Amino acid sequence: MLGGMTDQAAALGALKRYFGYDSFRPGQSGLVDAILAGRDVLGVMPTGAGKSVCYQIPATLLPGVTIVISPLISLMRDQVDALNDAGIPAAYVNTTQGGDEQAMVLAQAAQGDIKLLYVAPERLETERFRNFATRVPISLVAVDEAHCVSQWGQDFRSSYLSIGEFIAGLPARPTVAAFTATATERVRRDIIGILGLNAPQVTVTGFDRENLYFDVLKIETKYKAAWVARYVAEHPDESGIVYCATRKETEALAAALNHTVPALRGAAGGSAADSVMRDGPVAVAYHGGMPADVRNQAQRDFVTDAVPVVVATNAFGMGIDKSNVRYVIHHNMPESIEAYYQEAGRAGRDGEPSRCTLLWNESDIVTRRRLLDMDNDNERLTPEERETVRMSKRRLLDGMIGYCRTTDCLHVYMTRYFGESTPRTGTCTGGCTNCDSTFETLDVTDIARSISRCVHDAMYDYDDQGRPTCGPVRQGLGSGKIVAILRGSKAKDLIARHLDRCPSYGRLHDAPEARIRDVLSQMATDGFLSIAEGRLPIVGFGQRAAETVAPEFRYEIKRVERKAAGAGTGVTSRTDSSSKSAASDGPALGSYAPDDENETLFQKLRELRLSIARENSLPPYMVFNDRTLRDMARLRPITDAQFLAVNGVGDSKLAKYGKRFMEAIAGFDD
Repeated sequence: MLGGMTDQAAALGALKRYFGYDSFRPGQSGLVDAILAGRDVLGVMPTGAGKSVCYQIPATLLPGVTIVISPLISLMRDQVDALNDAGIPAAYVNTTQGGDEQAMVLAQAAQGDIKLLYVAPERLETERFRNFATRVPISLVAVDEAHCVSQWGQDFRSSYLSIGEFIAGLPARPTVAAFTATATERVRRDIIGILGLNAPQVTVTGFDRENLYFDVLKIETKYKAAWVARYVAEHPDESGIVYCATRKETEALAAALNHTVPALRGAAGGSAADSVMRDGPVAVAYHGGMPADVRNQAQRDFVTDAVPVVVATNAFGMGIDKSNVRYVIHHNMPESIEAYYQEAGRAGRDGEPSRCTLLWNESDIVTRRRLLDMDNDNERLTPEERETVRMSKRRLLDGMIGYCRTTDCLHVYMTRYFGESTPRTGTCTGGCTNCDSTFETLDVTDIARSISRCVHDAMYDYDDQGRPTCGPVRQGLGSGKIVAILRGSKAKDLIARHLDRCPSYGRLHDAPEARIRDVLSQMATDGFLSIAEGRLPIVGFGQRAAETVAPEFRYEIKRVERKAAGAGTGVTSRTDSSSKSAASDGPALGSYAPDDENETLFQKLRELRLSIARENSLPPYMVFNDRTLRDMARLRPITDAQFLAVNGVGDSKLAKYGKRFMEAIAGFDD
């Protein structure tokens, strides 16, 4: 490899030359250094943290070719276009190409004319590609969305299981780099084992996205479309993604937005801003059931800003590079925090303030549980293993429900879920509805104490006087049994096991069963309890269990039943002040508020970017992202040296676009 300080200097030089940045983001430098030193790596970094740079920079410096394994063919074109636009030779091989085109690309790679070659995991199993791989020097294999290899991840793909075998079959083992935005400790172990990573450097950067505002709204299903339409209408110059649970909902909501939003804007007299994205449809639908050409065109319209909003199922967006998504709205509750974090994280990849709103209600929970119970498509697993996975996914869903109901800071909740210890210190940096809002809570301290006591009591057997007969005789019980004991159930199996004799029996006989279950679930997500993995999800004590017996212990959950002000809105769990956050005048929107002159120049540069992008058939963000345009509007460069000082401008971008942007800036200053 390159060796020591030379590695670092070369890497920084490549970063500036190709991407226009003077320094790496947190976590990037260590991963780049390790790859250049020939060491396997696993990078767990949030969406927008720059995972791709960690393998793209080494690829420019290493000999031979870098193979990038990416799960979605529809994204490869944008990734390759962006690299070529930055001056890095890249290509892809996938099923959208004919045999002759594929052969040409592989020949170019064999000749050393391509540094990065993108392929789907299925490609690794074809004879043509294996023959290519055995005769071409491969320095690095980068596995994007590596969590897909794990059945415990939210996006398991059986095709990923062949990657380790492919690497093992190469004549000379390359360095292997795996990257993902979301991976619990168990998923990380799976990635290392199944891909065969060799003593990898594991880098887990902070999960918090400080430019994102997190918002949770409990709203009846029949009012959701109207809420989304109003939000879209009030943000005409912003690009957004709306996620729905089903294909049918995506098409219905996209049609509703195209019908309703123009009328809302007209009634409001139009936007004060002169939008560059207002002509044509407001929204396009995207889901896996569409013909491939229709689906690809929908994605293209969205990434090129021809359509500002895409309404999609979770089939849309894995690894999407569009950096100027200003909001992500979830029309329905996702199945896990991992899924929500990844989907919501597609907002604000350029670092600019953006908003993530989750609309939910109790029927979403019912729907999610039904879909979970119907999911039995992994034929590689035995019936016992399928049941284990199903129970694991139940617990993942409980974490998502906890997010909706927690009174804690939503940033803290999310980072704690991924294993970070992040104490709450006032209002969070990015902002969230829980830190900004005043909402009613329920004091459930007594229920929480009783649950904690029952978990202890359930480990023992008792005589007819309610005294333990000996030491612990069982590891614990499932949540259903805990609730049954506390409610004083007369179930035969409970009586037969003498659980009616334990001190906790009937202690909460007047409390609603649903509330006890809610509190138990919330205690598990907050770390007071733990729920074992496997077919028998035993409830045990979590790391914070001791707090429940402290005299000062208090526990609250959000009151979600109460209607908020505003009849007919269908919004609950919000007070008058917090419900304002849906309107355009709320500070929680995270909208950028520069001075008027800089904002006017930014809009002019944005229009120029759109014109250049259309001339070159590129998505506008690929020319320059919003953050770079903001920096340009602030610095107002009119020389090459000044233009290169703008954050995100490299040599290739200067050569291609510098003259026209500097002319626009000079004309504006005149």
